[in-house]
Amino acid sequence: MKKVSILAVLALAAFVTFSFTFGGEKYETLKIGKTAPMQDYMMNTPEGDAYSLESLAKEKGTLIIFSCNTCPFVVAWEDRYPEIAEMAEGLNIGFALVNSNTLKREDEDSPEAMMDHAEENGYSEIPYLIDQNSQLANAFGAKTTPHVFLFDAEMKLVYEGAIDDNFKEAEAVKATYLKDALNNLAEGKKINPQTTKAIGCSIKRPKE
Repeated sequence: MKKVSILAVLALAAFVTFSFTFGGEKYETLKIGKTAPMQDYMMNTPEGDAYSLESLAKEKGTLIIFSCNTCPFVVAWEDRYPEIAEMAEGLNIGFALVNSNTLKREDEDSPEAMMDHAEENGYSEIPYLIDQNSQLANAFGAKTTPHVFLFDAEMKLVYEGAIDDNFKEAEAVKATYLKDALNNLAEGKKINPQTTKAIGCSIKRPKE
């Protein structure tokens, strides 16, 4: 598997499973049909470009994936980010990655590390946004990295959860949850399933 062995991912998975929602259990995950909060909240890329949900939105909708640099689940899944970005662009759906790991902002998830990581892994063209003090993650009730939120043209949530059903091997994916949701959203079709289990590492929110 690209960049990390399956054994390494599985070993780390055993360690992080118990803490998927640690630090985020007090924040309820946004429900299907609800309007995206904080649409005017500005977030910067490491390079200093500023975006809000409003500015990211395109004719068919908006896709947000909470991500980071070091979570083994992100490392396993992120080779799919460029394809997702190309697909969203072709379907006229806005797309950005959001890094809410506030507690790691001085090291693994610093702006410099974010910029280097995106460049090294082939998705530097995707807006990779810094969520100050995990504010957007809290508003969305995002639990993990990665955690997917897809909104329609009216900024109503239409899909929430995982990218697909196999973080270990892209070639072994059987259920392409996000790709199906993107296509169905663009074509005005019903999205099924609308929710799946977000699997990953807990978002490193500020200590309270």
